[in-house]
Amino acid sequence: MTYEEYNAFCGSLPATTHVVQWGGSHVWKVGGKMFAVGGWDDGAHPHITFKVSDIAWEFLKEAPGCRPAPYLASRGMKWIQSYDSPGLSDAELKDYLTDSHKLVSLGLTKKKQKELGLNQDQP
Repeated sequence: MTYEEYNAFCGSLPATTHVVQWGGSHVWKVGGKMFAVGGWDDGAHPHITFKVSDIAWEFLKEAPGCRPAPYLASRGMKWIQSYDSPGLSDAELKDYLTDSHKLVSLGLTKKKQKELGLNQDQP
């Protein structure tokens, strides 16, 4: 997945905003909370970072082409970075980005979720 494809996909998810920060990284947020970062690479392979569930963390932290996200994982957060080949396929990456968006949006207040029209199917 290129950064252009990454940005287009993240922008297609509901209630997202995009900022460029931290040395040119593409940061995507939902409700003001970060759910994905694209950047921090050497140009050889796009580095895409996202939040994961406990189960996905166990699976991805040692998967080829993936690693615990620098900075974020060292602070105890469950974030993974796809950074090298073979890494994740575009379809897998889209699934994990969608999951990250959902995980982060569920952490917003119920009021904020309602304002943004998110997770209204949740009890």
